[in-house]
Amino acid sequence: MSPTVFVLERLAALLQQLVREDAARHGLLPVHLQVLGYLAQANRYSDIPIAVASYLGITRGTVSQTLAMLERKGLINRSGDDRHGRRVHLKLTTAGEEVLAGSWPQRLDELLAAGGADLEDLAVQLRGVLGSLQRLDGRQAFGQCRACAHFLGEPGSHRCGLTGEALVTEQTIKICREWSAAGTDRQTPAASSREA
Repeated sequence: MSPTVFVLERLAALLQQLVREDAARHGLLPVHLQVLGYLAQANRYSDIPIAVASYLGITRGTVSQTLAMLERKGLINRSGDDRHGRRVHLKLTTAGEEVLAGSWPQRLDELLAAGGADLEDLAVQLRGVLGSLQRLDGRQAFGQCRACAHFLGEPGSHRCGLTGEALVTEQTIKICREWSAAGTDRQTPAASSREA
């Protein structure tokens, strides 16, 4: 095992431990905290149950049970989609946002910022590793809307080139299941299942 792979393996193990500890602090399971964390970052194309399953690599049944429990606890709510009759969007409630406050991602952000490392360069390198692993394993890529090949930024307005819809700034800084790397001409698996 190379030193880089060793460090990545240790980081993964530590992050799993931090997720377990944060979840236990709120009487939740790790998957519950992961769903809340995902929904906090998801844009309107990605805040749906099938995207949660795809992003976390879990079954639709697990997602269904998890969402039902989170809704019972008042951590998320569901709302219908005016344009797509059966589609359901998932949003964090104030209580759900409070669960994430002070959680491991925020602590890690603070630690990285205090460390003085070149965070942009680190992010580029890690995105490269992530993308390679996703392609190797045939996984769907998710990414920030603004960094997508479909993103059309115009002065004063933003638009998705895939859907043709206008995007508000808040949506452009969130992650999207329709994301595609610039320079690729293949659609993501999600594009074909957008109506799911």
